[in-house]
Amino acid sequence: MSGAGSRLVYSTETGRLCAGCGAAIAACRCAHMDQQTVLGNGQVKVSRQTKGRGGKCVTVVTGVALAGDALTALGKQLRSRCGAGGTVKDGVIEIQGDHCDAVLQALLQAGHAAKRGGG
Repeated sequence: MSGAGSRLVYSTETGRLCAGCGAAIAACRCAHMDQQTVLGNGQVKVSRQTKGRGGKCVTVVTGVALAGDALTALGKQLRSRCGAGGTVKDGVIEIQGDHCDAVLQALLQAGHAAKRGGG
């Protein structure tokens, strides 16, 4: 079954193979490129959410047009400025507590065109 649409996905010598570059998963060349993709659309919104968090308030920053490491660094900077914990996942920065004003001010100082989102 060899054809134009078929490709090797497993080798007994190396194990699973990457669909993108064809290398072994452990030595994949395109995994680094996937981490550098920009998830934001450039319209930075700062909002406060409580849904699905047991009633606890979280400040959420979405739309930041930065790639993996730069977004993580910005999240760390914002968390330390607010003196709170939080995380960066799926291109969204989450900071524990209601820190919308402080985060908005920090983003504007950093050169991001941030707006307050939500109600």
